[in-house]
Amino acid sequence: MTNRTGTRRARRGAARSVHLPRTRRRDAQPIVLVVPHQPTLAARAASAVGSWLWDTRVTWAPTGIALAALPVTAVGHAAFWWAGFLLAPLAASPLGWLAWTGQRRPTTDRTLRRWRRGLAVVGTAASTWTALAVAFGPLTGPLGLIWLLTSVAAQVLWLRTRRTSTDSIEEIV
Repeated sequence: MTNRTGTRRARRGAARSVHLPRTRRRDAQPIVLVVPHQPTLAARAASAVGSWLWDTRVTWAPTGIALAALPVTAVGHAAFWWAGFLLAPLAASPLGWLAWTGQRRPTTDRTLRRWRRGLAVVGTAASTWTALAVAFGPLTGPLGLIWLLTSVAAQVLWLRTRRTSTDSIEEIV
């Protein structure tokens, strides 16, 4: 292969330099052209998806946590299956939080009470699933369906809570 076309083994991620042969004059310097790398369609798609995920990372936090929970509990089950029985009492902690907030910060607002109950139910389902997944495996029996339902519920609650206000913001001067 000539110097003009380069080699086929050129690295894909970097720019490629093409060396042109010397001109006939003796004092002429060699010419070096730097050709930027043209990414493939797959690389462009991966970059677009990656940048979109990075820009919306806070929005999809519960989904990321749920996706990370599967391999973590699988490794926990493989290495320390008995730890699930130690985690089982912690499954009641969201209900304890609900009782504590009901006594310490009572409210007459029905919406706030519904949110507290909803968070306690989702937290109890997630911690119960974690204890069962570590003890018996993350996808054993109905645990896969419970994981999916809890993940969707947490994501919906997260999106609903973080939704921006539709009211226009007026500037106070």
